[in-house]
Amino acid sequence: MDFAQKLQAVRKNRGLSQEDMAQRIGVSRQAVAKWEAGLAYPDIGNLIALSDLFKISLGRLLREESDTCATELIASAPYEYDKAVSFLCKAKKMTYAAHGTEEAPSRRGSHDLQYQDGEYLYLDTYLGGEKFAGEEAVWYRGAPIWAMNYAGRVLCEPFSGDFLKEALLRVPESHPYRGPMVYGNGEYRYHCTVNGGFEWFHGYEEIFYEKTKVYECRFHGGCLV
Repeated sequence: MDFAQKLQAVRKNRGLSQEDMAQRIGVSRQAVAKWEAGLAYPDIGNLIALSDLFKISLGRLLREESDTCATELIASAPYEYDKAVSFLCKAKKMTYAAHGTEEAPSRRGSHDLQYQDGEYLYLDTYLGGEKFAGEEAVWYRGAPIWAMNYAGRVLCEPFSGDFLKEALLRVPESHPYRGPMVYGNGEYRYHCTVNGGFEWFHGYEEIFYEKTKVYECRFHGGCLV
């Protein structure tokens, strides 16, 4: 199996379209199509981006292998990317943002929320109140595959926890971290900025009441496999 064949097989195994893959590494869909047809070859920067995206070393990605070796490489992906993202967004909308019921605390004083669908499990656990810190994580078949740490604080009144939950209910699959890039209701405005992608990212969210910032939260995380 040569590079073009391997790239196409790995992409399909991860559940990505050519357009999805192109967007995540910052190239055009036409460029991906040429790579997979063997009509062009990615430069070193794009090869590194592909290696990071699929969690495959450059050596294994570039080296021609027997069908058996290539099949083992492709089959090593533990989950489908798009299904994991869809599950994560659904889990977020069913737990804290939806005033979900808390589980028994896993640590002294912690707030724990859990959601499970088939072989996927989500857990959000945090400490504190007006000043807080926590972690969200996803497991697939009992193995952790993604995690995000966050820490935030209420800066002043009139902060609204209900407005924050309202914003978090609108988490988009294109940015499955906290809330949408921009959301507003009445005098409240929610802003969220993210650098990086699902595999490795960091971001910042804030809430304004009129022109006053009343809340902020920083977060970072990524894929574990």
